[in-house]
Amino acid sequence: RPSGNVSIENSFGTVLSVFPQNSRFHIKPFYSSFFSNGLWTRLKAIFEASAQQADINHITGDIHFIAFGLPSENTILTIHDCFFMQHPNPIMRWLLGLFWLKLPVKKVRWITAVSEETKKDIIQYTGCPAEKIVVIPTVIHTIFQYSPKVFNHKYPTILHIGSANNKNLTRHAQALKGIPCRLHIIGKITMEEVETLNKLGIDYHNSISLTDLEMQAAYTQADILLFCSTLEGFGMPILEAQTVGRVVVTSNTSSMPFVAGEGACLAAPLSIESIRGAIIQVMEQSEYRNVLIEKGLNNVKRFNPLVVAHQYEAIYNKITHIEND
Repeated sequence: RPSGNVSIENSFGTVLSVFPQNSRFHIKPFYSSFFSNGLWTRLKAIFEASAQQADINHITGDIHFIAFGLPSENTILTIHDCFFMQHPNPIMRWLLGLFWLKLPVKKVRWITAVSEETKKDIIQYTGCPAEKIVVIPTVIHTIFQYSPKVFNHKYPTILHIGSANNKNLTRHAQALKGIPCRLHIIGKITMEEVETLNKLGIDYHNSISLTDLEMQAAYTQADILLFCSTLEGFGMPILEAQTVGRVVVTSNTSSMPFVAGEGACLAAPLSIESIRGAIIQVMEQSEYRNVLIEKGLNNVKRFNPLVVAHQYEAIYNKITHIEND
């Protein structure tokens, strides 16, 4: 979508750029011509996928339903999260659970999940055997590079990324009340959130539809990434901020402790006091902050794109019954 999030495309594009050149597999990326809207366009997406199938078919985006048009024996499905199972409408929740999760999971040969948390959710909602699911992490775009910055003690810029409910903007704002800082919010915010920010006296700036270069610039200009989401399938902003060399405050739940490693200050996402305490700690304790930044730079090495590319190659080999030497 013109103004949509392209993190999945960027992640797999990065993996593809380092995929072993001596591999026996030739990968052809294909993007659906149809947005995931309505029954008819989704049916057309299924028929289109069927016409594009190859020796191995790997569904990487959140159009899990195109598995219905692909052969079971040579199709892989990557699942990034199961947020749709939190839909407030029970009918929609049932439909999403059936056509985005239960039936596609049953239909495909292998599933990859981006984190242990997502794998756990898949098993919980579908009863899928654990051995059918392989955890292969997401990687970030190579455009994100280390960019050191002197921390602004008097008036730090705090970065908030995302506009979905799980991104926890209201609690973030409440936690920042009275703290001298500038909040940079990336993502479309509602009028209700605007009213809350103004009522709390938060100095904020809102950006939407940023390019990759603009996202890199946002991290570079920030002093802190505040990412205390209530739920994440992975949490790419954590790695992006760590790569750039920014201190991260994130949640002590879901996939975020796994992704952050030892390179973040953890807080309880439902506790305004916990979030506020974490922010003040990284603002006031320079030695602690520097340690977190250093550990963050080491942590991102766990998510090396070449390692991830080899993990996908191993899955492709399993489908063709050929093991690596």
